[in-house]
Amino acid sequence: MRGLKTGPSSSSSSGLQRLMIPGVCLLITFLGYGSQLLFYTSPDLAPGPLTSRQTKIFNLLILCLWWTYYEAVTVDPGRYYSFLPSTHPSPDDQNSNNSTTLPSKSPPPRWCKKCNTPKPPRSHHCRHCGRCIPKMDHHCPWTANCVSMQTFPYFLRFLFYTNLSLWTLAYFLGQRLASIWADRHLPAYLGPTLPHLVLLTIMALTCLGAMAALGILLFTTVRGWVLNCTMIEDWEVERHEAVLSRHADDSDYWGLDGGADDRVKFEAVEFPYDLGFFQNMAQAMGTHNVLLWFFPFAGGPVVSTAVPGKGTGWEWEENGFNARTGMWPPLDPEKARRGNVGWPGAAERVRMEEEEEQGSYETAEERKAAFAERQEADLRRRRTQLVAELEEVEEDEDGDWVGKPLWTNGEGDRLWDYGVDEEADMDADQDEDEDEDVPIAELIRRRKKEA
Repeated sequence: MRGLKTGPSSSSSSGLQRLMIPGVCLLITFLGYGSQLLFYTSPDLAPGPLTSRQTKIFNLLILCLWWTYYEAVTVDPGRYYSFLPSTHPSPDDQNSNNSTTLPSKSPPPRWCKKCNTPKPPRSHHCRHCGRCIPKMDHHCPWTANCVSMQTFPYFLRFLFYTNLSLWTLAYFLGQRLASIWADRHLPAYLGPTLPHLVLLTIMALTCLGAMAALGILLFTTVRGWVLNCTMIEDWEVERHEAVLSRHADDSDYWGLDGGADDRVKFEAVEFPYDLGFFQNMAQAMGTHNVLLWFFPFAGGPVVSTAVPGKGTGWEWEENGFNARTGMWPPLDPEKARRGNVGWPGAAERVRMEEEEEQGSYETAEERKAAFAERQEADLRRRRTQLVAELEEVEEDEDGDWVGKPLWTNGEGDRLWDYGVDEEADMDADQDEDEDEDVPIAELIRRRKKEA
């Protein structure tokens, strides 16, 4: 459960994260204990050293800060174990099932190819931790750990006690700065020395910057806590709204493969995990006891291992606003279209479509006309490049879409910035068989490469 294991991320990013933890510890030491040393060693810095009551309260807050930071760093973010072979059926099993049963309205279970484990709702594959994380919020560089279902309570308590400590320190520093300003007309030798003034100024500026940054982080974290919405899910909500707005004038359709049979119907999907503010907060903290939510030694929810695929971390209650369960996350047309690029000729088609999309269309008719032109060009290209696709082409393991500009939110963030392995997420979202709707030329090329 404990440890500083962050998984197989790149050596440079992993090394940088290792420096973050000592940096945070130095900052806590500088502001928490350096300030008290300054107050005790500068008798001319009114109102003088901290009182006994102030010292006890401030050091108690610092102790809570140390403990909650240790918990946020060392608590395991959670993992899923591959004890559910039936959740990832083979294509033969799928064909046999389809011939005897009616299709279910519930979506098929997702499977992470990199972890080789089930991928329940709200989980994502973290590129730093190297595994799928339950209810992943983001990967925090300051803790070198994922903020997830299991670590969120500790991370929230860490932010809570950090801000309390900073506000308390700001009060102490403000008293002394106000005293210096009130005595500004007195001779300089009656006040604190120049080194003490410089150190006080540095501490005040550092405290102010930390208060601003961590105050914003606390606000966004509490907002997600109350709404039961992670940072990643908030990004998905914004993306879904942008997709619906963008294609509202195009009959809510968008072609994924340039053909009429590959058009996908968009549905407006409501965020399903908002159950009411109290239930949201209780679910995130793992208890309905409000007194334990900010108790520094309290625990948090843990992924259930009692029943295979059932319980905490595997299933999530929904609010019933959608037509059926399991509709979140909504379809990402950008990712789906890039995921359909499985052979060399398709890559050129996608690049052509992206260039076309950069243009502006005044009406929906112009957009549809441009789409029809791309269809005709795609058919001609398939006929003329059949022989070219038979040639050996070096296969890109990461897929043609990796490294290309995917959709970003209003702040310029993509899932990669939250620590998500976008390639693993794309693979899990592809429900079709790998050889389905693939040209014969591409199948031959794959067989030749395997041989």
